[in-house]
Amino acid sequence: MDLVRLFDTCLHSLWLLPVLAVMIGADGPVPVLPSETLLMSAAAAAFGIGDVRGIVGLFAAALVGSIAGDLLVFALGRSSNRFLPAAAHTDCGLAHWVRANLFRRPVVALMGARLLPGGRLVSTAAAGRVGLPLGTFLLGSLASSAVWSAYMLAVGMLLGPIVGGNPFLSLAAGVVMAVLTAGGFALVQNLRARRRSVAPVPVVAAASALVAPALVAPALVTEPVPALATP
Repeated sequence: MDLVRLFDTCLHSLWLLPVLAVMIGADGPVPVLPSETLLMSAAAAAFGIGDVRGIVGLFAAALVGSIAGDLLVFALGRSSNRFLPAAAHTDCGLAHWVRANLFRRPVVALMGARLLPGGRLVSTAAAGRVGLPLGTFLLGSLASSAVWSAYMLAVGMLLGPIVGGNPFLSLAAGVVMAVLTAGGFALVQNLRARRRSVAPVPVVAAASALVAPALVAPALVTEPVPALATP
């Protein structure tokens, strides 16, 4: 009972919004903080009791924290890569896609990567490294942060009727959703990697492999040639 009251106090504390904004901002360069779990849990609790002011406050805190964290990673990517985690230097398919679209479609690149686990760090760091203009980056960060914040609150809205405002169930639901999201993305990545590893040999390559032995010069005949009979 005391544990439930403790969770209820945390999810309805006046410090929740500033702490949540700081955690979401720090989650940009250090993506190990449970900011998404806390946001989904608080959103589920707020929707469960119909707290409209709390829902608006959560959206504002998520938006401000997300933009602040994006700007921090953008500055680190532009100034020095030594202070960024190794995940920011990954050379995966997502990183290639982000770099290919940052200048052509910056808002689409930042928004698309923001909804993927680890995509926020990769995209914002890449934007700083390639020298994307600050105004363009701010526009993309604002759009991607708004979409991400709305998505988090939408998950909380779906969980609200289930948890019924119970703080313990809200926290548990947030943890479960975070694990399912990360696990689902990891499963998709593994399946794609396996498909690439067992991809069939192209027809041209297979035909070349079959024809190649026929192009090898035959072995020289070493048997002696019979001498012609002399009269």
